[in-house]
Amino acid sequence: MRDFARSDSPAVQRQLDRLGALSVPDGRLGLTTIRALLARLGDPQLRLPPVFHVAGTNGKGSTCAFLRAMLEASGHRVHTTTSPHLVRYNERIRVAGALISDERLALLLAEVLDAGEDLAPSFFEVTMAAAFCEFARVPADACVVEVGLGGRFDATNVITQPAACAIAALGIDHERFLLVPEEGVPTEPLSRIAFEKAGIAKSGSPLVTFSYPEGPSLEIERAAHAAGAPLAMRGRDWHASVNVSGLNYQDRDGALVLPLPTLTGAHQTENAALAAALLRHQDQITVTPEAMAQGIRDARWPGRLQLLAPGPLVGDREVWLDGGHNASAGAMLAGHFAGQRLHLILGMLEAKDPASLTAPLAKSIATLTIVPVPSHDWHPASTFGERAREAGDVANALASLPDDSLPVLIAGSLYLAGEVLRLNNEIPG
Repeated sequence: MRDFARSDSPAVQRQLDRLGALSVPDGRLGLTTIRALLARLGDPQLRLPPVFHVAGTNGKGSTCAFLRAMLEASGHRVHTTTSPHLVRYNERIRVAGALISDERLALLLAEVLDAGEDLAPSFFEVTMAAAFCEFARVPADACVVEVGLGGRFDATNVITQPAACAIAALGIDHERFLLVPEEGVPTEPLSRIAFEKAGIAKSGSPLVTFSYPEGPSLEIERAAHAAGAPLAMRGRDWHASVNVSGLNYQDRDGALVLPLPTLTGAHQTENAALAAALLRHQDQITVTPEAMAQGIRDARWPGRLQLLAPGPLVGDREVWLDGGHNASAGAMLAGHFAGQRLHLILGMLEAKDPASLTAPLAKSIATLTIVPVPSHDWHPASTFGERAREAGDVANALASLPDDSLPVLIAGSLYLAGEVLRLNNEIPG
């Protein structure tokens, strides 16, 4: 699996060209390469501020956004690494609250790529090594680290003693990597996904999770027990619900009434609750209930059920943007737009299930326009049946829509979401 990145800085682009040329041999799994690379760089992952490590199929990025906002509302300096980027590679590495500068990024990537030239690391392994190097050098109070893919063999899983770990919503995604047949692992797909995510559990570090069906729950319980990680599962160790007063949270230490998120969608209330639970079940950093409330209000996470501002791409039309690309994302979108008609502009990677969004949204779709995903292989209109038509890009897709009052949803890929934000001058900062 290869990623893509572009920069207006020639110095950064030289390193991104080197990064883009990296590949991973099919079948290579494990942490051997990232550990060898980090050893050459002085093992920066051992010198990080307290780390909050977050896995999950859906919602892990939003949970990280809530965590960062809550920590910063308490006055803490926070390093954050998330993926993928939407517009600029710099979005992956936030140092003490600010996106890494082009000047620093160019030097850092050169350092890491030079150190690992003979190791054949992957794009993501280099990115994580660069992030950990910078996080170890710049003072901060906490790190928020999003798992890239899975958990057990993810390059972020070199963290040895996190302040706490979390697992967000589970779903079927990245089957080619996470459901590879292997002896001694669960065979039921969602249980196998849970097994992979729970691989981030560490001895003595709380593992905070949602509640799941029986099979996945058992896998997480087994992993936590084997690792010696105290498990805090929703519905048993903590509780959250919504009513007219807001988000009602409760655990062994008492109850909180928190505001509903500014981020759109009922699922974001769930992710905010998980972030609060994660902070409540650790003892390395103090975050007050007032800071949690402020963080829930302040959190921003572009490209996830985002209502676009009027701009050069969308004009004044009501246009929503979401990078979700699996069945869980489809169910979330269907719930949000239930009872509404909309124009769907869809761009999906060839490796994704084309029905994962169109099937849940079927009752809402007034028109379906298929667009390319820039720089990637994508599903053409013929994949989606006779109703689907094709446009050369999002701008042409928007121009072809009827001039009516129906909202527009652009969805199917975070890579497409990044291009839409760039064209509409809404570059994440």
